[in-house]
Amino acid sequence: MKSSHSPAATFAAFDEPNLIAHAGLIPVIRLAERCGLLALVAEKVRLAGAKNGAGTAADAKAMSIVGGMVAGADSIDDLDVLRHGGLPKLFGGVRAPSTLGTFLRAFTWGHVRQLESAARAFTCNLAAHSGFVPKGDEVVFVDIDSKVKQVYGPAKQGASFGYTKVRGLHFQIVTVKTATCAPVIVATRLRKGSAGSGKGAASLLREALATVRAMGITAQIVVRADSAYFSHKVVAACRQAGARFSLAVAVTKAIRAAIETVPAAAWTPIKYTDAIWDDEDQRWISDAEIAEIGFTAFTSKKKAFHTTARLIVRRVKRLNPKTVPEGQSELFAVWRHHVIFTDSVFVLTDAEPMHRDHAAVEQVFADLEDSALAHLPSGKFTANAAWLTLAATAYNLTRAAGHLASVFHARARTGTIRRHLINVPTRIARPGRRIVLHLPERWRWAEDFTDLWAAVGHRMVT
Repeated sequence: MKSSHSPAATFAAFDEPNLIAHAGLIPVIRLAERCGLLALVAEKVRLAGAKNGAGTAADAKAMSIVGGMVAGADSIDDLDVLRHGGLPKLFGGVRAPSTLGTFLRAFTWGHVRQLESAARAFTCNLAAHSGFVPKGDEVVFVDIDSKVKQVYGPAKQGASFGYTKVRGLHFQIVTVKTATCAPVIVATRLRKGSAGSGKGAASLLREALATVRAMGITAQIVVRADSAYFSHKVVAACRQAGARFSLAVAVTKAIRAAIETVPAAAWTPIKYTDAIWDDEDQRWISDAEIAEIGFTAFTSKKKAFHTTARLIVRRVKRLNPKTVPEGQSELFAVWRHHVIFTDSVFVLTDAEPMHRDHAAVEQVFADLEDSALAHLPSGKFTANAAWLTLAATAYNLTRAAGHLASVFHARARTGTIRRHLINVPTRIARPGRRIVLHLPERWRWAEDFTDLWAAVGHRMVT
């Protein structure tokens, strides 16, 4: 590729009022309206400061923030992306970044909880409209995890040093997915940076499980989490909601004692890193093996919290075995052990890899940080909590749009959906009192864009 004209013959001017850079916002905002985002925010968020300045309501401001996030905005100033070229001809109620910043700073914790309620109801509507969480699958996975988002100002409310040793704010998310769909966020919560990973997990999980059921999902739910969430409160929340659990467990003294009781013949090789299939023996030749035994957890708590379930152990050979650590047997010098506590009904060889797929939640973190959650933009804690909730809403809206567009985009990263379907340049024309968008010729994803366009009731020029 090379330039076709010399610099002396090439000129530029910002003078075209009918161009926009994000044609995909039109069907996406229409989808949000169809699923009731404006009405839900207006109904649930009782923000006293919502009518300051230009006399606008909370719903229009929330939609402006979500629309900017869908287009790729990752800070309050970036929300100005909605005010270029011909966009004001296609959308009403777009607010300036300064107005939106004031709106976010007006939030109290109670208002954040109201916004979270609106976001959960909107996600249910999105699921019903787009089908991006299929109801026919036999099992649904609910994953809970947290991440410390680094911040750089000591004056930012709630910012402190936690287990990562960096100053930040600590947020939790809960996602729902099946074997055939990408993760969808069903609950979020922002905490101060020093909060433990599992703090408040049980209450957040109860909200998330109620949302999953409100989507109309009747399949068996399995809650997956890492060892930070191994607690009697999390298990109780799962059982109260009729869900099963699959929780990673730290290898403590009690767990080590249980592992040592596993018979040698009980270990089964599995397909793992660099595993080889042996046709003669009909088994995997691997340095990873799994086994299971019964185990009663939380015996230090009240008897009502004692929980007996399966302890699934995966062991992997150490690459460089050294001397036996003090207080441990030869078994732990040769093998590293990864333990799951679960009451799932799946056989051992299915239950263990199903739990490992919990790592899919990391892709959600990556998607969020590749867009709206690149920053927590405000100095006020509750403003950042509202920003997190709206970022999750924008993520789900983008994912629903991808699902309506094509099978490929249904599972693609949200950044890919944004490049292919949202950030499509177009020129506005108005023949015969109609609005016609002239999109790029030979756009590779034109067919997928057309399907999304039609799914929300628009028509293409024929």
